[in-house]
Amino acid sequence: MRLRILLLVTLVLALGTTRRAAAQGDPWKNAQSAFNQGETYYLSGKFDDAAASFKKAYEARPMPQFLYNVGAAYHMKGKKASEPESYDKAVDYYTRYLGENKDAKDKEQVEKVIAVLKAEAERLRAAAAAAAAAATQPTNPTGTQPTPTPPPAPSAEVEALGDAGYRGLVVIESEPQGANIYIGGKEKGPFAQTPWSGSMDGEFQYLVEKRGYKSKEGRTSADPSKLLVLQIVLSEEDYLGWVEIKSNVPGASIFLDDKNVGAIGKTPFSGNFKPGKHKVWIEADGYEPSEHDIEVIAGEAAEISAQLKGAPVGYLYVRGPGIEASRIYLDGELLCERGPCRKPVKEGRHRVSVRRSGYKSYSTTIEVQAKTEINLKTELAKQPGRGDAVVAYIFTGLFAGGGIYLGLQAQKLEKELKDDIAAGNPPVDQADPRFDRGKYFAIGADAAYGVAGLLGLAAIYYTFRDKGRPSIGVVDVRALALTPTVGPNYAGLSMELPW
Repeated sequence: MRLRILLLVTLVLALGTTRRAAAQGDPWKNAQSAFNQGETYYLSGKFDDAAASFKKAYEARPMPQFLYNVGAAYHMKGKKASEPESYDKAVDYYTRYLGENKDAKDKEQVEKVIAVLKAEAERLRAAAAAAAAAATQPTNPTGTQPTPTPPPAPSAEVEALGDAGYRGLVVIESEPQGANIYIGGKEKGPFAQTPWSGSMDGEFQYLVEKRGYKSKEGRTSADPSKLLVLQIVLSEEDYLGWVEIKSNVPGASIFLDDKNVGAIGKTPFSGNFKPGKHKVWIEADGYEPSEHDIEVIAGEAAEISAQLKGAPVGYLYVRGPGIEASRIYLDGELLCERGPCRKPVKEGRHRVSVRRSGYKSYSTTIEVQAKTEINLKTELAKQPGRGDAVVAYIFTGLFAGGGIYLGLQAQKLEKELKDDIAAGNPPVDQADPRFDRGKYFAIGADAAYGVAGLLGLAAIYYTFRDKGRPSIGVVDVRALALTPTVGPNYAGLSMELPW
């Protein structure tokens, strides 16, 4: 019997120890549970309980943001109850938050809150002392006690701070740690390395990658008032190789195997590649492209270090009202389907044209020099109507038609007279009115042809003349400044355009 009891007690202790170990073995789970409880208490106005829960979250995972939440809970209790002791605690935890978060972006704001709460605590203590002194005074002649003074309302400075809100947190961890984190694709370069914590809002796409391990990617949503923990376990990957790409120009675009697919990222860059032979292009505006052939071997690392050389190019930037509906041509070839248009252009003399349907085109000659930008601002004028030319063409047709009709009538009379003369029976009278009528028809036809000719010339002039104001353009040349740039994985020159 004693043996049976002993075994039972041992089993119970073992189960309890196992459960405690399991609970203690997942600190983020404990922190998440405590944070959620603290949120519930905070929203229901139970600020002491909220502070206690946020403290438990900090004990499970010592993150500075949890200390801030403890301070916010005491801040709100002090404001609601006009309690200086709560303000003291808020100041203490806000100070600890700044002490453990040296790079806090809100440092200036939190320091201002600390100063206001310190002054408020002193004001409340002074008011309480004055009220206590008044309570010790002897009763008035009527024998009545003085009315107790209610707690003072928060000062204008405290009200100006508004209500303190607790903060959520996004945590990204990996096993193993030290993996690169990419947010929204690799094109922007690494966002951070694991472990990372900070604030994010809304839906985002993430990629976690480390040499020798299979990448992990996904999509999730973050709420600034919630705790989101992404714990990612990376599995070893033996069949992939690792490639690091650097260049003397930071932010150069990297293309892999097929340039039509688009850039896979920017320098400096690192990631897993499939084994085999690959072609890599590294390009940056104002530099000659760098082309590399590499062979990636599974389980091994390869490195590309590109030295981009400056090419003799400048930039052309075309802008202006209505440019979004305009086409830009360089030396007769389409440069941009629509504006605004900023493109590298080789050194030398070039002809630029801006065209838009229904508007007068604008063309100019530019002289491009290396490391300069030509800023061309255009304003196209509307193409005027050709109503006057249309009217001239109509009258040209009318007079030409009249001339043809009169000419045909003159020829008809002439033929009749010739036929009668040839017949000779009876002889044609020289006073026959058909002679005069034919003459008048011939003169009228010639006059109509003459007027039609003049109107035709006028119509052609109206068609091709440049009526209305012309399209205009203003050219401004700016120098592109080259400044030394040094980073952890690169050194080179960067271009900056002064505006």
